[in-house]
Amino acid sequence: MPSAALAGVKVLDMSRVLAAPLATQLLGDLGAEVLKIERPVVGDESRTYGPPFMRTRDGEETKDAAFYLSANRNKRSVSVDFAAPDGQEILRALAAQSDVLIENFKTGTLKRYGLDYETLSKLNPRLIYCSVTGFGQDGPLAAKPGYDGVFQAMSGLMSVSGYPDHEPGGGPMKVGISMVDILTSLYTANAIQAALYHRDVNGGKGQYIDISLLDCGLASLSHFAMNCLVSGETPQRRGNGGFGGVPSQAFPCSDGQIFLVAGNDVQFQRLCGAIGHPEYAADPRFAKASGRIQNRDTLLGLLYAAFPHKTVTEWLAILDESGVPSGRVNDFVDALSEPQVQHRQMVRQIEHPVAGALKILANPIRLSETPIDTYTPPPAIGEHTERVLAGLGYTPADIARLRERGVV
Repeated sequence: MPSAALAGVKVLDMSRVLAAPLATQLLGDLGAEVLKIERPVVGDESRTYGPPFMRTRDGEETKDAAFYLSANRNKRSVSVDFAAPDGQEILRALAAQSDVLIENFKTGTLKRYGLDYETLSKLNPRLIYCSVTGFGQDGPLAAKPGYDGVFQAMSGLMSVSGYPDHEPGGGPMKVGISMVDILTSLYTANAIQAALYHRDVNGGKGQYIDISLLDCGLASLSHFAMNCLVSGETPQRRGNGGFGGVPSQAFPCSDGQIFLVAGNDVQFQRLCGAIGHPEYAADPRFAKASGRIQNRDTLLGLLYAAFPHKTVTEWLAILDESGVPSGRVNDFVDALSEPQVQHRQMVRQIEHPVAGALKILANPIRLSETPIDTYTPPPAIGEHTERVLAGLGYTPADIARLRERGVV
């Protein structure tokens, strides 16, 4: 049995910043051999997206931002200037040996350098070539650049995030993290693995994958979008309230907040007993899920009044005993301290050649036969250039000449 699920898969990663690098990091976690292509000297621009920046063992600040570290483990770095003919030759040689090429330049950029799918697929018909762009390869906005916040806005994600207009601080709200980038990375990695399966199991060949961040942002609205398609009505913002069963809400306690969900009638009955108001469950307005949705504001007013009299810890103990799904509203430091998170080893410590001990978030996928147990540190710019070029047949003198001309 292979030691990793994607062992033997070679990925040529010509992407930078977040969405596509996260996708290739996931492939690398699963055992693929990921070769990250970076500009000489400058590297992936996300290296500059700090502070915070990684520090050396001696506490000195480096030039690698935590942002870059978050998306580039389990990769090797080769620095190549693809604007130079010699650089294009190197990349074509690497593409000929690769299973997957992924890039996220503006539409048409790589075609100018003979590094597009049409050209490279002639050298390697088995190549799976994935382009990740803001708006896709066609349509009136195909050439337009964009970043995560733009797609949160355009996809409608912001329209359903935040508080209603009539409440203090109301209005569309961006999700705090780069959510469309992250969701796009998952769609991208899934698409690449589907293409590999088609090629290697179903007798197919290589193919082109066109991924759009706007498409992914819209698709990720899931049941919100389906509600709109069915009803014709735009979903309304509900702050920290859910959009399914009621209650699905954050509630202030005496020393913090909890989030609870009573997703069915039985759980609602248990909740009412836990807060000392079993009569709410018998109220015809609230007895059934549809009634609780129709009478949402009235019910929430009653529930809000119940929780400020006890601490978060006290309420969680009561709700756990009653079988009501609930959890503390944590900040990130609190989340890392959760006993369940620590038990699941979601924070790992790896050895970095410059920083020494470096903490990272683990991959959440648990595979019984091919576990994810290797985490190599994010590479320095061009750290593996000489070794990779030597594998292509370049001599030390060849590599020295390329370095003199700034090609690598």
